Amino acid sequence: MNILLMGDASNYHASLAVGLRRLGHNVTVASAGSGWMKTARDIDISRRGPGKVSGALLYARLSTLLRSRISGYDVVQIAGPMFLQLKPSRNRTVFDRLRRSNGSVMLTSLAADTGYVSMSLAEDCPLRYTEWKINGQDGPYRKARPDVEEIWMSQELKDTCSYVYDNVDGAVSALYEYQLVCLRNMPAEKVAYGGIAIDTDSIQYRAMDLREDSPVNIFLGRHADRLAEKGTDILERIARDVVDCSNGRCTLSIVENLPYTEYLKTLRSAHITLDQLYSYTPSTNALLPMAMGIPAVSGAEPEFYQFIGEEDLRPVINADPLDYEATVREISRLASDSAELLRIGHESRLFVEKHNSCEVVAQRFIDFWESRL
Repeated sequence: MNILLMGDASNYHASLAVGLRRLGHNVTVASAGSGWMKTARDIDISRRGPGKVSGALLYARLSTLLRSRISGYDVVQIAGPMFLQLKPSRNRTVFDRLRRSNGSVMLTSLAADTGYVSMSLAEDCPLRYTEWKINGQDGPYRKARPDVEEIWMSQELKDTCSYVYDNVDGAVSALYEYQLVCLRNMPAEKVAYGGIAIDTDSIQYRAMDLREDSPVNIFLGRHADRLAEKGTDILERIARDVVDCSNGRCTLSIVENLPYTEYLKTLRSAHITLDQLYSYTPSTNALLPMAMGIPAVSGAEPEFYQFIGEEDLRPVINADPLDYEATVREISRLASDSAELLRIGHESRLFVEKHNSCEVVAQRFIDFWESRL
């Protein structure tokens, strides 16, 4: 098949493309490179600065591309309803033009959108917690950023998101949470789970060096402008509590907004990585170190493991936003036990190979496309 992956976030489509190509398909990635992450793409569709002029220039560039390089594909997979760095009405226009000039147009549900925010705020939300609400009460993020909620729930954005959900030929979810969102907005036969693709062939596994005289490095890599949203402000406090009580056994490293290739290099120094607080599911930021054999603190709720059918291999350390002290105790326990660190690191690699290798995830996409075409 000839496949166009349009837009990207956290290297998702770029990594998926690797798996699809290994399975014999022709793939083009058109994206903005996940912003400051500077991830791989074949066609750059980044916006060159703020303001109306840069938006108009990007739209003009896309109009030219729609007549040439981004038309005639068997499948187009867009990175969420807002897959371009343009206002909602422009995204909708480009979406319609993609439908006219290509075969099937599918949605990759890989990041927050109006559907996710609406589900998170609903009284019947199927999740006990999100960044918006915890056990039915407003969470720290919602309290801190009411302006963000107003943007997501604006009528223009709601209309665009609903229009895309109503008119795509199908949707593939990256996380358990986004699977729930898709099923609230689309018929079940138009929804499939893909997971997050990780190129395990390019990420070398190695058992960690855990000499007794060397400290355990707790590593927090994060978006500097999304601390409250991802709960990494609280994870930092948890990590500092662990370090303070470790009698010099632990250290804390924090990096922010590093380009993707540079970030992979820095991960090698970690013994425990911290991902995010409000997710039920490990994200790319957890799966990458796990592929290296480094334990990750992330989302690992029973609902996620049940959803993917995993009964035995459960290496992710669950970050519990409902119990701060329990998370401190679990990280402290792990940091003090070198044998357990090595065991969980080994299982982490096996988990990623089984559930998230880019070929495994790519095959899920292919199977779904073939069922919908």
